[in-house]
Amino acid sequence: MRIVSGMRPTGKLHIGHFFGAVKNWVDLQKKHETLFFVADWHALTTSYKDISKIKENTLEMVADWIAMGLDPNKSILFIQSKVKYHAELNLILGMITPKSWLELNPTYKDTKYNLLKINHIEKEYSEKIAPLLDILVKNAPANIEDEASFKKILQESLTDTFIKLLIEGIIDKEKLGELNISKRDFYETDTFGFFGYPVLMASDILMYNADGVPVGEDQLPHIEITREVARRFNHLYKEFFKEPKAVLTETPKLLGTDGRKMSKSYNNTIMIDETEEETTSKIMKMFTDPEKLRKNDPGHPDKCNVFSYHKIFTDKEASTDIENNCKSGKLGCVECKKILAKNLNTFLVPIRERRSTINQNTVKDVLEEGTKKANAVAKENMDAINSILGL
Repeated sequence: MRIVSGMRPTGKLHIGHFFGAVKNWVDLQKKHETLFFVADWHALTTSYKDISKIKENTLEMVADWIAMGLDPNKSILFIQSKVKYHAELNLILGMITPKSWLELNPTYKDTKYNLLKINHIEKEYSEKIAPLLDILVKNAPANIEDEASFKKILQESLTDTFIKLLIEGIIDKEKLGELNISKRDFYETDTFGFFGYPVLMASDILMYNADGVPVGEDQLPHIEITREVARRFNHLYKEFFKEPKAVLTETPKLLGTDGRKMSKSYNNTIMIDETEEETTSKIMKMFTDPEKLRKNDPGHPDKCNVFSYHKIFTDKEASTDIENNCKSGKLGCVECKKILAKNLNTFLVPIRERRSTINQNTVKDVLEEGTKKANAVAKENMDAINSILGL
């Protein structure tokens, strides 16, 4: 089975990246033909204003990939923008992809509102609009066959309209002032590339006629769009593309040290290349069960972020002992954190040791060789696609 996946060049990686994606990639390369790429064009869809660190971030990220276990002798590692056929196929597939498919992509709007930090406004407007829908249904100028779908589409459309009116300054100017978002910010976020990125993603996958794509559940809509595009091409012209399947990854719950999503922007990560002392310091500052104020107080491991880490980095028997001793008040939070710090650092030792031996020249050589291999596969498929289209 041929597996394809990519990652935006975010620079050095943290343990969330390992468990969220790379660990699964490493397992897949043992049994399948695998291609993993740096999605540098995708980085431009939302961060086109700051391109200063794309090259540096690429080298740092791929070095971490290799340290985490991706083997250039087993997997093809390459840079998206160095295989120009991705752009050529993106252009062709864009010609046959209905605009409505992209508009219905659930992550498109969510990502935009998240970037602008106005998700709470969307939720507020949506909730206030909901009670009005029955009135609209009752007074609709046409027969409604599917009332539930009608209400859902109407609610989403009206919510988006109210947000646009807010940004335009037509409603709620006081709230607009609090948001600190200009009209220019709002519309510049919504670029052609950002709107059409699912087509580029489909091109990345179909370029290699992949059988499977390792993703989390939040990425399933993108894979479905890719499958739809493949079916449409095959129906319009000739059976050529496989319909890639999502290879769902079971990822453990691994939040940041402050209990939020692990992200560099939150400064709550545990990085792969940091020192043992730095990791220990972060662990000792982690939030724990807010109800366990003293060592002898009974704790609630199910509410404690530290214990969620123990489930991953501490063996099952020891983890069970920690859980029981926490509940009974025999184990204090400080000692619990010390145990976790030791186990987490032990886990990271081999990764950090490999990372220390990888320099930029090594990474450049790996990417150059991988890009040659990727180009060879892509050219063969692109030639066949152009032949089908008579181009």
